[in-house]
Amino acid sequence: YSSAASDVYKRQVVFILPQSCIYSIYRYNLCIKQIMILPKPIKLKVERYIGGLSQFRKIDNPIKLSANESALGPSPKAIQAFEKDKDKIFKYPESESSSLREVLSEKFNIDPKRIICGSGSDQIFDLTCHLFLEPGDEVIVTEFGFIMHRIYASLHKAKVILAKEKNFKASVDEILKKVTNKTKIVFIANPNNPTGTYLTKNEMLNLRKKLRSNILMVVDDAYFEFLNSDDFTSGLDLFKDAANVLVTRTFSKIYGLAGLRLGWGYCSEEIIDAMYQIKPPFNVNRAALAAGVEAIKDNEWTKRAIEHNTLWAKKIFSILEENKIVANEPTANFFLINFDKTKINSDEAFEKLANKRLILRKMEQYKIPNSLRLTIGNEQANEHFIQAIGSIIK
Repeated sequence: YSSAASDVYKRQVVFILPQSCIYSIYRYNLCIKQIMILPKPIKLKVERYIGGLSQFRKIDNPIKLSANESALGPSPKAIQAFEKDKDKIFKYPESESSSLREVLSEKFNIDPKRIICGSGSDQIFDLTCHLFLEPGDEVIVTEFGFIMHRIYASLHKAKVILAKEKNFKASVDEILKKVTNKTKIVFIANPNNPTGTYLTKNEMLNLRKKLRSNILMVVDDAYFEFLNSDDFTSGLDLFKDAANVLVTRTFSKIYGLAGLRLGWGYCSEEIIDAMYQIKPPFNVNRAALAAGVEAIKDNEWTKRAIEHNTLWAKKIFSILEENKIVANEPTANFFLINFDKTKINSDEAFEKLANKRLILRKMEQYKIPNSLRLTIGNEQANEHFIQAIGSIIK
């Protein structure tokens, strides 16, 4: 106990400790301080995308029909280009994807200055939201539209507005009802994933006509190649001259390059120039560019992929009808299949099919009840599914 006269020192206890003990206390306090000041990420209220399963439990040689991947894979010419370029992977790719943009320009008769390429069409959605959205702005998506549209809008702190669908199809009237003075973007996937429904040419033109001119309409053309109907026209063909429509396309579906992450967008030169200001440098890798150029050029392979899908879409749709499984008419390389009229529900069907090595996509994230999504696969996968679905339903 201190005997110092000053009140300042009264009632203070003095301990004499070994130096090693003092050092330990010092280190302990230092660690506590370090723990308390660790950096923390901000908490984002953003839904996380859940991709189609590649594995389920321990299934030997699973047949993945959950991700809408290409049934035939990429063009052999695209694979050759990929392999030829492998010795140059130590070099950066083109910063502006010029070689691919030129090929796209020739293929679709469009202006290369109005094209931007990205790491998947997802990156184009991200750049679009970054460019146009501020906190409090509104983005309209359809009730069962492609989920990444609303995820990117949320990530950029916009308010996501859901427009009701009718029989799993987007409704122009419902979209227009949701428009306010805060609406900045309307997203439409046509045909839509995961419902397989689509808006006709006249419906799309009507929607653009009735939206305010300063609302950007984003048309996701990911599955347009699979749909051959007199009343359907792709977004690019409909709006290539429009200044307020952004059309996106992907190499992940018909071209079979999902693993290389490659997509592109087309819009007014003013908007594309603004995107170039904010896009990452070298955002498309060398392998994707090399394979993408040859994939676009190989019209015969694309034709073969479309013919395969058309043939098997009809066969599978017929089998689904025979087994009282409700599905959308063939429009893309997948079906949304519903089990309300069968003796088993979607969870049971998923399990039974998985036991037969077939992995489909659950629809829980989309909040579509008693349903699964089925990708059209190669011949062997499709035959296996046809045999399996008949055996589990009966």
